[in-house]
Formats: sequence, C-alpha cells, structure tokens
Amino acid sequence: MNPKRGGIGRFYGIGVGPGDPELLTLRAHRILTEVPVIFVPQKDEQSGSFARSIIANLVDGSKVTGLVFPMLRDERRLSCYWQKAADVIWQHLEKGQDCALVNVGDPLLYGTFVHVLEALRKNHPQVEVEVVPGVSSITAAAASAVAPLAVNDEKIAIISGNEEAETIRDTLNKFDTVVFLKVHRVFDRLLGILEEMNLLEKCVYVRRCTTRDEEIIRDVRNLKGKRLDYFSLLILRR
Repeated sequence: MNPKRGGIGRFYGIGVGPGDPELLTLRAHRILTEVPVIFVPQKDEQSGSFARSIIANLVDGSKVTGLVFPMLRDERRLSCYWQKAADVIWQHLEKGQDCALVNVGDPLLYGTFVHVLEALRKNHPQVEVEVVPGVSSITAAAASAVAPLAVNDEKIAIISGNEEAETIRDTLNKFDTVVFLKVHRVFDRLLGILEEMNLLEKCVYVRRCTTRDEEIIRDVRNLKGKRLDYFSLLILRR
C-alpha cells in the first residue's frame, strides 16, 4: 500500500468491533498494518479516542491521526465536521496514499464512516472505497449476555432510544426482539414505556461489551435515575 504514482489512494472503512482487539477480523488487522495513514474519531481535540485504544497495540501510532466529531445531534452543525474530515483525508488520497478510517463496531451500521464517505464522494466520486465489516455492539452484547436475537421466523428491530414514544410502542408491538441504541440520555423515559407495557422482565442492559468495563444488568429497574454510559444498549426479547 505504498503511494501510487499518478493515482489516487484507496479509502478504507475499517470496522474494529465493540472494544476487544481480539474481535478484529484478520482482514482488518492486515489492512491496518499495511495502510500508511489511519484516521480515528474523537469527540474533541483533548479527548482520547476509543477507536484508537482498540488498535493501539496493533499499529504504529505515528501513522494514526484523530479527526474531531463532536457529540451533537444537530446534523447541520455536524456536516461541517464531516466535510472537514473528508478534506483532510483527500489531501492524502490525492497523493496516492491509501487511507483508513477506523470505526468502532461496523462502519455501515450507524457509523461515522458513512457521513464522511458521503462528504468525500460528493467532491471526489472517483475515489475507490473498500469497507471491512466489524463485529457490531448488537451481536457482541447479545453474545456477552447469551441473549438470542432471533430464531426461526422471528422479527428483529434496531432503533434509537430517542425515537418518539408512539414509535417505540409500535415497534415493541410488532417485533419479537427490539435492540435499543443511544439509550444513555433517555433511559428513564424508555423505562417508563417498558413498565407500562409489562416488558421490564424481558430486558437486559449491556454496557461496554467485550471490554474490561463490561457490565450486564438484567433487572433494569436498578438503572432508574442513574447516569448511563454512551456505549450501552438494551435488548428486549419477548
């Protein structure tokens, strides 16, 4: 993966899984060791990067650069950061250098990679792109909790805890298993809906699955009023 004379570098979206470096695929490991430029997301200039910590012992740190993506819900404001990241990546690609953007979990499942790719392709549609899938927090959390996600003809939904209450109730009524992401700021509201529908006993909460800080809680009532981790989710199986 040396610079290509007269050519444009390839852009890789690399899924590195939910936290445990041993869950990287062999392909992800190979590309990360070969590619000359690696980018990792971080929420601000001072913060560490969870993605960087996953690959820290696998790659030469001198070729890893942080890209800032604030923890905002305003897509208009975030789009400026996605475009800035795409511009920084392009500076290397246009020199013929392959680049990788590391994404916790899977790049195409709620991944920051998707937004950066869209920004990059808008101005540089000729860029070659390769995505290496990663173990998602959904499947990893289910494995940690030994909680089947679906069998036979069962239906599964993945939704944000930020959805409207009506949407959450409708989803719970229509699907056999529901995985709630982004629950850390709205958990008490979600808890109220689940209690109202007599579903609390069907839930398991998983925090930072596969890491040293992993926590699995089956009596989710104990979480009421507590400050929860960003890297957490809730699995409900009827």
